[in-house]
Amino acid sequence: MRVTICAVGRLRRSPEAALTADYLQRFDRTGRPLGLGPATVSEIDERKAQDRAAQGALLAAAIPEGAALWALDERGDALGSPAFACRIAGLRDGGARHLCLAIGGADGLAPALRERADFTLSLGPMVWPHRLVRVMLAEQLYRAASILAGTPYHRG
Repeated sequence: MRVTICAVGRLRRSPEAALTADYLQRFDRTGRPLGLGPATVSEIDERKAQDRAAQGALLAAAIPEGAALWALDERGDALGSPAFACRIAGLRDGGARHLCLAIGGADGLAPALRERADFTLSLGPMVWPHRLVRVMLAEQLYRAASILAGTPYHRG
């Protein structure tokens, strides 16, 4: 099952971009034998869409056809890492070929995109900078693959 992170904003060359790439590469290596991956990032230039509705339209256009859509939103369900891994495995085992995780801009996701989502995920009640959300999400994807593979990375 392919995974795409669709996000408003560009990381360019930054420590966050390097960490995101590192965790997604780890996810690819660990997840491939499990039918997970590859994982890619699709960035939406926030300068081309200043408001939530315009950003939502650009994000919607970036979602791969037929992909399951998970929206990241502080009002969503906060899952522990094992539950996150099980949810990903369930999607894969249910025949999903692609998962898209959508991260909105500074004002969050457009309501229409949030309503379209198959699942709404929260990384907790705190609001996180979008640069860090990508790193945290990439790390959790790697952790999920590690949990499913039975490796010692997740010791919780």
